[in-house]
Amino acid sequence: MSEDSRNNIGASIEETRQKKMEEFKRGYDQNAIRGEYDDTTAGGVKSFTNDDGSVTSYSTDSTSLKRKKTVDEINSYSDSDTKKRIERDSKKELKQQRKEEKKIEKLKAKRNRRIFKLVWLSMVLIIGVMIAQYIMVGVNDLLGISRTDNPHTVTVSIPANPTLDDIANILQEKGVIERPKFFKMYANFTSNVEGFRQGEFKIDTNKDYEAIINLLQSNVNRTDIVTVQITEGMNMLEIADSLHENGVITDVQAFLDACNSNQFDEDFSFLKAITNVNNRYYKLEGYLFPDTYDFYVGEDPVTVIYKFLNNYENKVVLHKERYFGHKDKTTLTEEAAGTGYSMDEILTIASIIQAEAANKEDMYYISSVLHNRLDYGASEGVAMLNCDCTKYYPYRDEAAIPASVKGNFVSKYDTNTTKRIR
Repeated sequence: MSEDSRNNIGASIEETRQKKMEEFKRGYDQNAIRGEYDDTTAGGVKSFTNDDGSVTSYSTDSTSLKRKKTVDEINSYSDSDTKKRIERDSKKELKQQRKEEKKIEKLKAKRNRRIFKLVWLSMVLIIGVMIAQYIMVGVNDLLGISRTDNPHTVTVSIPANPTLDDIANILQEKGVIERPKFFKMYANFTSNVEGFRQGEFKIDTNKDYEAIINLLQSNVNRTDIVTVQITEGMNMLEIADSLHENGVITDVQAFLDACNSNQFDEDFSFLKAITNVNNRYYKLEGYLFPDTYDFYVGEDPVTVIYKFLNNYENKVVLHKERYFGHKDKTTLTEEAAGTGYSMDEILTIASIIQAEAANKEDMYYISSVLHNRLDYGASEGVAMLNCDCTKYYPYRDEAAIPASVKGNFVSKYDTNTTKRIR
């Protein structure tokens, strides 16, 4: 066979093969469009027969079908009606897919809502139980129920100017309360934040909050009692120093300022009779009645002064005793009215006699001298009382004068330099 013959045969075979391939492709596309597939399916694979009798297999999984559908949609061999039908089917399938996705999303949202409600309800129940438990425990402590098993009495020391936190912590440490936060809440709710007193108190550990607060805001069951003796002849500064040394007052100046105020006038009418307030060092000079008193440690100066003035009123103004040698029972105020002197003047004279005399017998002699000078001194050329005890008043003597005023101190009570008492 010649070379040309062989070439012609080879070209004919190649041409035949190309035709077979084109027929195979056309057959595959047409069968795919018509849906003429072999129903035989095995292991997720389907087959169909081409026009030339050959068999083509393909995967039936969703990915392969979607890929094939995409190929079908862009197949240039499809006619326009077929393409429209395929587009409608694609949109329908996409719509169905979105519908299914929305349904799944709704199911998920519904499930999440149920979970949220369950968690929320659980949290509410837990918090509710905790709050109920806290309230029950707090109420038991408020009423003293939780402290009734082993009740006993303790001594509680409250400092000066305590805060509510100080009170609550001290009470907890002593076993009087168990819940300081609940105690503070109760005190705030009942407006009992202030008014707590300094001192030592005996408190039973089974008392309720109200009873505890009442005890700490009064002097009931206090154990820090101090007995102080105020003797005749003590001046105002000496009385203040004695109270301070015994712990009754913490601020001497606050006590002296209160003694020089008008805040007691409404309660004690005898103070209104004082006419020379501006000439006095302290308004209440002579009215802090000498006696033995029981005070509490760290008392308020006003409370201390009220105790002095109440005693003066009972002993001098109201109580009837034998004074000045009279045998009939009258008050000192009534007896002073017949002397020609005011009660305040008599107190001043008595204070000078007390300071000048060495003993009781000496008092009669000094009293006689003073009254002679008061009654006849002017006519006899004696204008001054000339009592040495008044030279350094309100101090006891020269040594007691503070260094800050000692150099130029002149007492306005000095009876050697000032006019006589009347």
